[in-house]
Amino acid sequence: MSELAKLTIAAARDGLKQKTFSAVELADAHCAAMEKARALNAYVLETPERARIMAKASDARIAKGEAGPLEGIPLAIKDLFCTQGVRTTACSHILDNFVPTYESTVSGQLWRDGAVLLGKTNNDEFAMGSSNETSFMGAVTSPWRRKGSNTPLVPGGSSGGSAAAVAAHLALGATGTDTGGSIRQPAAFTGIVGLKPTYGRCSRWGVVAFASSLDQAGPFARTVRDTAIMLRSMAGYDPKDTTSVDVPVPDYEAAVGQSVKGRRIGIPKEYRIDGMPEEIERLWQQGREWLEAAGAELVEVSLPHTKYALPAYYIVAPAEASSNLARYDGVRYGLRVPGRDIIGMYEGTRAEGFGKEVRRRIMIGTYVLSAGYYDAYYLQAQKVRTLIKQDFEACFAQGIDAMLTPATPSAAFGVGEKGGADPIEMYLNDVFTVTVNMAGLPGIAVPAGLDGQGLPLGLQLIGRPFDEETLFSLGQVIEDAAGRFTPERWWA
Repeated sequence: MSELAKLTIAAARDGLKQKTFSAVELADAHCAAMEKARALNAYVLETPERARIMAKASDARIAKGEAGPLEGIPLAIKDLFCTQGVRTTACSHILDNFVPTYESTVSGQLWRDGAVLLGKTNNDEFAMGSSNETSFMGAVTSPWRRKGSNTPLVPGGSSGGSAAAVAAHLALGATGTDTGGSIRQPAAFTGIVGLKPTYGRCSRWGVVAFASSLDQAGPFARTVRDTAIMLRSMAGYDPKDTTSVDVPVPDYEAAVGQSVKGRRIGIPKEYRIDGMPEEIERLWQQGREWLEAAGAELVEVSLPHTKYALPAYYIVAPAEASSNLARYDGVRYGLRVPGRDIIGMYEGTRAEGFGKEVRRRIMIGTYVLSAGYYDAYYLQAQKVRTLIKQDFEACFAQGIDAMLTPATPSAAFGVGEKGGADPIEMYLNDVFTVTVNMAGLPGIAVPAGLDGQGLPLGLQLIGRPFDEETLFSLGQVIEDAAGRFTPERWWA
């Protein structure tokens, strides 16, 4: 593999600025790496010709001294982001050949700042999954393997393709979406950094919706600094998105490496769940020691409604999904299965177009919103959501700057090992992440170590609303102490 594909975004930015290599050379190195790594199924669409055209334009701007903040940086885009003139399917059969005539705000801002599109990455169908096994385009395989084993592992989900692409050096960075942990969990499983920003920090316009009050776009990269660089371009107010918040976008990169002395870090006692593996507890303790050594103060806190977060999430999210996915009916775009009448067309199109997990969640969501059940389920879940948010607010009011928790309850598991007979087994992977989405807070997953089988484990930092800067400064402490982790190449 070309050494150019091993660079960080920050190093590639410096190399392009110094003309050590060109944007075209950088794009070509990644396109070559992508060709050799198709066994991972990380990409559902590669765009090498477009990448070279965009890279050539970047070289011209660099030569004129007009380089943008991400000029010439090759990125992968999750197949949930609409890309003008480039197929966008949400990895669902029902959107097989949909080619948007518009660009999502987030991806448009990346191109505005000079980034280069390498292709669209695989994800769980409509972002519904924790392992990237529900994609109509096939499962993604993690670039990691257990010691002495060839068992294929999941990269996590739903943004598994983006995580695998970054971890395997098939992109310098990638976009993801996080509804209940879909950036942070795959980042932890693949040994990279993933950030879920505050709800409203990044526009949702042009992003295929799963659960509108929970979905949030965010970046994947191999370092905390790179994640900060990407977020500055992705974030910002968008009048086209009514949930977008009009607050200034700071220079996130400037926060990386700042002192954390005096920061008060909460350790939520409710995150010590029954049956938590000893190595996850040890990792959590190690993280506490690293932050204390850097001058932070560790404080045990209580988030009493945490235990209700997962069941409440799996009522709210399917309810919103059942509403959002009603638009896929075979009339305007995507798959159409003819029927004897319009009802027959609707039924045939949705039955054939949606996969098993998506159908399950639509049915759950429709049920909890139906007459007689709305008050018993959906309304109660929204009340729990308010209590979860108030738990965090109470801690922050007592001077807590951020929370430290595990990112996942285990390392990556094997393809097909979970969720077959019991979908709840798969849903439990989100136990540490869903509270962040329910409360609309920012959260970052940072690689912190390896388990006994040589697989990466991550720690999660949860911050105050619109205080991603603190997460970047704390995340850098963990990264500096733990180091970075790269899988051994078995795929090429």
